[in-house]
Amino acid sequence: METREPARQQESTRPQESTRPPGGSARPKDGAAAPDAPVPQRLLAVATRLFAERGYDRTSVQEIVEAAGVTKGALYHYFGSKDDLLHEVYARMLRLQQQRLDAIADSAAPVEERLRAAAADVVVTTIENLDDAMIFFRSMHQLSPEKYKQVRAERRRYHERFRALVEEGQLSGVFAAVTPADLIVDYHFGSVHHLSTWYREDGPLTPQQVADHLADLLLRSLRP
Repeated sequence: METREPARQQESTRPQESTRPPGGSARPKDGAAAPDAPVPQRLLAVATRLFAERGYDRTSVQEIVEAAGVTKGALYHYFGSKDDLLHEVYARMLRLQQQRLDAIADSAAPVEERLRAAAADVVVTTIENLDDAMIFFRSMHQLSPEKYKQVRAERRRYHERFRALVEEGQLSGVFAAVTPADLIVDYHFGSVHHLSTWYREDGPLTPQQVADHLADLLLRSLRP
């Protein structure tokens, strides 16, 4: 299978370059923020590591604050509950992805280039935040009903913006319209949601190569 190199992406739709190394993690591998990092950042780094290692339900608030070197009062000042921490683990990644998708979708590039850039970007940003994605999809059912509803609304906004690119291309005749846009979106995001079950940093493909392959599969499925 041919691997498309990142340089082939059009400049007008290329997401902001990541400062992380290829295959790298969004945070240090040991899950610890710098000792002088702001308290919320330290708490999130520790919570991410412990949730990934032990699971959300088997990690106590006491273990989080001890590992972060803060008091329970500090945690509750910034997050209110362990439930808030779980929500923020995922929300920070989704905020990044939404910002990047909006920039891509708002560009003046042809719709095919914008959709391909968006399809690749969500793969790269998910891999770069793989612990966050794994924790959330494994533990999202443990959120409070209010937080769960909030997350579903946040995810819906992202998916609807992505779907709008598919629909734009279908209405203009650039993409085939035989398959409903909703199914096209579910097809791509089904692959994205399973990345945490098989992707490994020491594997044969870089995050960008995985992203290029999956984006190409999506575009091929839409050819008239």
